Amino acid sequence: MLFHTWTFALFFPAVFVGHLILRRTRLKLLWLLAASYVFYAWWNPLYLLLLAHATVIDWLAVTFMARSRRRWIWLAFSVLNNVSILAFFKYAGFIAGNVNAILSALGVHYQVPTLGLLLPVGVSFYTFCSLSYTIDFYRGQIEREPSLIRYATFGSLFPQLVAGPIERAGHLLPQLREENRITRADVTDGLSLFLVGLFKKVALADYLARYVDQAYAAPDQTAGVALALATFAFGWQIYFDFSGYTDMARGVARMMGFRLMLNFRNPYLATGLGDFWNRWHISLSSWFKRYVYIPLGGNRHGAARTYVNMALTMLISGLWHGASWTFVIWAAMHAFGRFLTRELERTPFYARRVPRLLKQVGVFAFVTLAWVFFRAPTMHDAWTILSRIFTSGLADPRFPLLALGLVLSVWIYQYLCESPLRRLLEWAPVTIAIAVFLIIYLTICPEGGGQPFIYFQF
Repeated sequence: MLFHTWTFALFFPAVFVGHLILRRTRLKLLWLLAASYVFYAWWNPLYLLLLAHATVIDWLAVTFMARSRRRWIWLAFSVLNNVSILAFFKYAGFIAGNVNAILSALGVHYQVPTLGLLLPVGVSFYTFCSLSYTIDFYRGQIEREPSLIRYATFGSLFPQLVAGPIERAGHLLPQLREENRITRADVTDGLSLFLVGLFKKVALADYLARYVDQAYAAPDQTAGVALALATFAFGWQIYFDFSGYTDMARGVARMMGFRLMLNFRNPYLATGLGDFWNRWHISLSSWFKRYVYIPLGGNRHGAARTYVNMALTMLISGLWHGASWTFVIWAAMHAFGRFLTRELERTPFYARRVPRLLKQVGVFAFVTLAWVFFRAPTMHDAWTILSRIFTSGLADPRFPLLALGLVLSVWIYQYLCESPLRRLLEWAPVTIAIAVFLIIYLTICPEGGGQPFIYFQF
């Protein structure tokens, strides 16, 4: 069930009314859990078995951990279970394909069978969400949740279930224990967030997808300028698509009295690659920092070890996004970029002498170049795109000027949000005018391509 469909337009009001009626009763959690399971089962009811399995195993792991002297055994059990789920559904085919390629190169005529499994939607998100509970309890940072129903609701709450933000147990579970006090501001702010997210998805991301998909479908037959513009467009498409989903998720949750964490903070205004990852997919980047980078040693054991830890964390992040060498190269590019710029970004010269706009353009150019490997279906396509961008002759790219104008308007708006003029944007007449513009545009604009959310595939 997608947020920008008529199905959800019928589903959410019913859930919202039921939540208003039951939020002060013991039935509140059962209502939210039932609604979340219906929402998730809309794609495939069999997915519920996997979701329920992950939920029960981690709840039991913490229950036994609380009673055991060898707590690490139950933590290892939880980690192994979640990693096994991801490995089986996301990486079995990738591993089998690479093994078969090696066997073929060695002249061995045996082929490892591939299962052709359908990736359960949101599996990467709810497994990481659940892992935060077991790890934080093991560290003594949160209390055990005695109610399986409440924990199951935390692990499946429908606004953030399939594409995040990746919530922490310490942030969301306390909200489920409290009585939801829904104010008028919650409803209006939630509606505003949802409207902005809907605009990002339908009017921006899906519109840009038309150009991107056409160029990337046949890179060997597309001019270099068109491929460069398509890569530029994809950088904004994936931002509008994913942040649009996050805005809608946070808006829906806000209307129900829940606060989900911020997931994007104007990432294309970053002045360094470190700053970029503090702004992009914040719930995931902070998850890896907290549960991978810091346990590896972080920056506590010298420069060499710090760079190794950064590289390992980034490569794991790349594999999290998908079982493909393109994601590994994408992650390696970001790791190498951090190696080259980490110390530079700390110097007074870079901080004070290099113009802010120049730093932002440089970061955006690097991130956009790396997106080639993220978007290209294969390594061959990625190399073809890069080679044609830098060697192909000029040709009419036929890039839609409306898309360029919309992207430029968003960039200017974000730039103003981080300037002294921010107060002007928060002035009621301005916010109302923006909301009216978004509604009018969504009403009259050409329909988007009906694209699924990009991060559903992860």
